[in-house]
Amino acid sequence: MAARPLSRMLWRLLRSSARSCSSGAPVTQPRPGESARAASEELSRRRQFLREHAAPFSAFLTDSFGRQHSYLRISLTEKCNLRCQYCMPEEGVPLTPKANLLTTEEILTLARLFVKEGVDKIRLTGGEPLIRPDVVDIVAQLQRLEGLRTIGVTTNGINLARLLPQLQKAGLSAINISLDTLVPAKFEFIVRRKGFHKVMEGIHKAIELGYNPVKVNCVVMRGLNEDELLDFAALTEGLPLDVRFIEYMPFDGNKWNFKKMVSYKEMLDTVRQQWPELEKLPEEESSTAKAFKIPGFQGQISFITSMSQHFCGTCNRLRITADGNLKVCLFGNSEVSLRDHLRAGASEQELLRIIGAAVGRKKRQHAGMFSISQMKNRPMILIELFLMFHDSPPGNPSISSWDPLHVQGLRPRMSFSSQVATLWKGYRVPQTPPLAQQRLGSGSFQRHYTSHADSDANSKCLSPGSWAPAAPSGPQLTSEQLTHVDSEGRAAMVDVGRKPDTERVAVASAVVLLGPVAFKLVQQNQLKKGDALVVAQLAGVQAAKVTSQLIPLCHHVALSHVQVQLELDSTRHAVKIQASCRARGPTGVEMEALTSAAVTALTLYDMCKAVSRDIVLEEIKLISKTGGQRGDFHRA
Repeated sequence: MAARPLSRMLWRLLRSSARSCSSGAPVTQPRPGESARAASEELSRRRQFLREHAAPFSAFLTDSFGRQHSYLRISLTEKCNLRCQYCMPEEGVPLTPKANLLTTEEILTLARLFVKEGVDKIRLTGGEPLIRPDVVDIVAQLQRLEGLRTIGVTTNGINLARLLPQLQKAGLSAINISLDTLVPAKFEFIVRRKGFHKVMEGIHKAIELGYNPVKVNCVVMRGLNEDELLDFAALTEGLPLDVRFIEYMPFDGNKWNFKKMVSYKEMLDTVRQQWPELEKLPEEESSTAKAFKIPGFQGQISFITSMSQHFCGTCNRLRITADGNLKVCLFGNSEVSLRDHLRAGASEQELLRIIGAAVGRKKRQHAGMFSISQMKNRPMILIELFLMFHDSPPGNPSISSWDPLHVQGLRPRMSFSSQVATLWKGYRVPQTPPLAQQRLGSGSFQRHYTSHADSDANSKCLSPGSWAPAAPSGPQLTSEQLTHVDSEGRAAMVDVGRKPDTERVAVASAVVLLGPVAFKLVQQNQLKKGDALVVAQLAGVQAAKVTSQLIPLCHHVALSHVQVQLELDSTRHAVKIQASCRARGPTGVEMEALTSAAVTALTLYDMCKAVSRDIVLEEIKLISKTGGQRGDFHRA
């Protein structure tokens, strides 16, 4: 950190000019007669100068993959003045008691610490950050932090026009406004409140005050607003907007599935059909958006591809929730309370060690789409305001949104499957203890083991006496020694009595190639035996629960959650199966997941064999497993 004084001196020299902003929101006011191009070139020169003379970056904010986290998002509140159907129920969500939320001084203390270590961009989020009474003062206090280049806010826009002049004067330099529809009646239906014209007024006020571009966040959801893609893109013709189309992402309560997600490729194809001359713009290294411009248009459009094409490799973001928890990944369910340590009197160095340890545990990348959708994570309203889709608000917030009859690509039908779905939608899934929550997978291109111990996370594969506490070390190879045998080579059940209880999750998959005739009958639910998909799904759930009775040396596991998903693939005339199991105990659940996927496939075969015997079962495999001493496994 010896070079930090040089960095501070450089910032003093530059602060006399307008604050620079990586988003492009007002960085410098052109002098009379000076073109926007000249201002942009000056900004580029300043950025290049800072890159060449930057101080060494903090080791506490650098993860094990070399990513430097210079961008901090701080949630100012869990409250919101809208009741979006895709975000929370009309009556709201259970909020954290006020005493457990960060105070203004605690927010500023943490901000100072992060900025001192190299954070140069802070974005204020919520809930809705602009309903916090002291938001203008918080921005003004942040503006005084030496080395902080950008202060941004993400808002629903309801209070923006009224507060923006004060916020700009206080030092606000970047604005993101969430807006999912351009139809006033649809807006009121979605958010259960009036306010469309206030949001539009806020957008125009931001343009009037010189913010360029003004970013408009639009979460694209099939069946809700994907038909407005071209209308949003057309806004950029005469306005300095960056309309950012965001792939719909899974969080607690929004019932995410593939049918609702519109992929980046599909959105891009839609826009290109209207404007084939669409140009790709260069991206900054840590950018989350793929930017494009329609020639002759004043603004631009961007795509945030969190689900179909992740950008984890250059992620530089950290998040602090309103109750003071640090999240190193938006999709991760691992959190550490900075508030508790702060209130316990932790010193600056102690806080940095805690932050550094959390950043050091950050995964290479987030889990894949399947795994993310099954993770236990906060509802988005409790992380930061981000417009998420929700079919219909649950009557009881404590009821899980898990839908065990999540069958992709099926036509609506009133049958036994519908009745079962109605019954199961109210099923209460046991909640994972917060301290034991584990990620479902990193989706990386190699196996990852997070501990040095010789024992496998699936303790059914442990040799007697081989367990030892995990040592924090690097990746380890799998054991080359069979463990379900005794010293004389005879089959033996592993003793897991000394193993600690941990949270275990496993995901397995299988594919059943039905052929065109059987596939059509299954798709149309016309098999004489009944609904093959529902029967197979129930069989998969039951199989997971009796795995120890089918596999001789498996231990009995008290499962807390089983989910079997089936997706119809019309191009291959196939059914894709994914089974996930969760339990807390001394032994893993990968055999339960594999048994569930295999029995689901076998049941489909049995239901369809009268139509065709030319059915193929393939690709029965483990996708991921977490928990245990050996470490996590994620198939590429």
